Amino acid sequence: MPADGTLPQQLSPEGIRALRAERPEMRARDFASQHGIAEAELVAAQIGATATAIEAHPDAIMPRLTALGDVMALTRNESCVIERRGTYEEYHSGAHAQMVLGKEIDLRLFAQHWAHAFALEDGEKRSIQVFDRAGDAIHKVHLKPESDVAAFHALVAALRLPAQSDQLDLAPRAQVEAAKSLPEKAETLRAEWDKLTDTHQFLRLVSKLKMNRLGAYRIAGAPYATEMSPGAVEALLTRCATDQTPLMIFVGNAGCIEIHGGTIETVKPMGPWINVLDPRFNLHLRGDHIAEVWLVDKPTKNGPALSLEAFDKHGALITQIFASRKDGGVEAFNATIRALPRLEGQA
Repeated sequence: MPADGTLPQQLSPEGIRALRAERPEMRARDFASQHGIAEAELVAAQIGATATAIEAHPDAIMPRLTALGDVMALTRNESCVIERRGTYEEYHSGAHAQMVLGKEIDLRLFAQHWAHAFALEDGEKRSIQVFDRAGDAIHKVHLKPESDVAAFHALVAALRLPAQSDQLDLAPRAQVEAAKSLPEKAETLRAEWDKLTDTHQFLRLVSKLKMNRLGAYRIAGAPYATEMSPGAVEALLTRCATDQTPLMIFVGNAGCIEIHGGTIETVKPMGPWINVLDPRFNLHLRGDHIAEVWLVDKPTKNGPALSLEAFDKHGALITQIFASRKDGGVEAFNATIRALPRLEGQA
């Protein structure tokens, strides 16, 4: 999907397959971007060969993933990819949001954005892939050598759509909402901020005040929100890895938020990428996409919840990093985050 939100150029499924045959080694997302098509179009073009269209709703897909055993869960946005090995456990449905609450795989799902889903099988490579109405990836499940292949085939048989079309009807991509601030409401914002007892109340607060997350941060001021150096994200990850301080890393898009909780081990920058490369957890973050970083302090009934939050140049949220309360080390995390480099001129 082009970055301006317009619909991709019209390539026939036959044309897509022919172009793909010339570059089979290229990553699907990169191939789609290079040819001006949505990634979901590339997948749909393989219907009848390596792809099967399946029902696209968390209630249909998520409960059946448990039987696959150990897999890799992947969620991404334009600037960050999070990958977690584990088993899909404890699925909770809901009218407005759904959850997977496993020991390793922890997800928040928003079914209204789930438009297209496919099961892919190409030799020993098997996956479930979900896309939004614009054809952008929401969530992917990649089977590993330890995964249950019979359970995968049972899932495909149960969820296979009666109509298997290699063409998709796509909608324009929703544009990122720029920061919305109302400076005349800054005092009200701070007064209401002081009354928070849970971090989940924050978005309701800023919505009530006709602002959004980034807009509120820009006018709240310290100690509520302090702008940090763009390098603060890498600095926090590196320090937490060195000190083995538990943390929670949130990465998501409109349809899925994936959460890593616990310690991390290996932080390795490579070109523009900041990588966490652990045996069962990987993070790939484009450091050059980070335009703003905020240290945010929200009161809760369990004490202050400090977070480091990174945004791109359009105002899109890239990632949030919190202390992991259930794993301990909150005081150590808070001390680390408070010592991070601030933006020049910030106290």
